[in-house]
Amino acid sequence: MSDNQKSMSIIVTKGTLDWGYPPLILATTAAAMDLQVTLFFTFYGLALLKKKLDLKVTTLGNAAMEMPMMGMHMAMPNLIGAMPGMDSMATMMMKDMIKKKGVASVEELREAAVESGVRMLACQMTMDLFEYEAKDLIDGVEYVGAASYIETATKCDINLFI
Repeated sequence: MSDNQKSMSIIVTKGTLDWGYPPLILATTAAAMDLQVTLFFTFYGLALLKKKLDLKVTTLGNAAMEMPMMGMHMAMPNLIGAMPGMDSMATMMMKDMIKKKGVASVEELREAAVESGVRMLACQMTMDLFEYEAKDLIDGVEYVGAASYIETATKCDINLFI
């Protein structure tokens, strides 16, 4: 990184289908704009680094979730999420909508991030806590503690928490 190059770091804490998009879209966009980008994956966000992704979405705790249906936007009430099979249905609907609209998959965005030189940091404490092994995750990941991330973040122009 040159002295004049802008930089950005993002703490990634969630690993669901809907929460996988924001950090990867921001990271790839920033990298395309010539920013040096670091993603720090911790807690459930670490799941986004798994070699094989099986991401899901849930309506529980997501009161703002609306899906375009029958020419309007239908709210997905929290109560629906408590019904058996609803998470699977919501996931299927979201994946179908992503495909129909031609939106890149989380896997494709992650690959673009790696190809763009985005630095991928996995929280070592979370690795230990959830008993992940390096073989479970994609290649090119660095395994660091919080202090190493903080060292990076203090040098960044932009720091985000997602």
